Amino acid sequence: MPSAATLERFIAQVERNEHVEAIEAFYAPDASMQENNQPPRKGRDVLVTNEAKVMARMKSVKSTCVRPVFVNGDLVVIRWIFEFETLDGKRTRIEELAYQRWDGESVAEEKFFYDPAQFQPLP
Repeated sequence: MPSAATLERFIAQVERNEHVEAIEAFYAPDASMQENNQPPRKGRDVLVTNEAKVMARMKSVKSTCVRPVFVNGDLVVIRWIFEFETLDGKRTRIEELAYQRWDGESVAEEKFFYDPAQFQPLP
């Protein structure tokens, strides 16, 4: 079960838009990450590589945790709002729930729930 301090450090790092660094710092070496019902990506190195590719396509990102964060033992649910501007100037706003299973102080599994229609550029 993650400590409250660990969760706050994790959230703060994501809100600073240090997404790659948050994965490096808080995810277990064999962690998995899944988008809706897509096959999960497995292994922290794979997760870091994927996140770095996503962030490289962005001019800017604003990440906001919408509280409260729900914690029940090793299970954590965080509601996020992400505002992206791509290198070509397209903007999107994504709201998602991240359902995490922690193993001690590390994320072991994470599954994101969101509506893919949100990826349409904003006017």
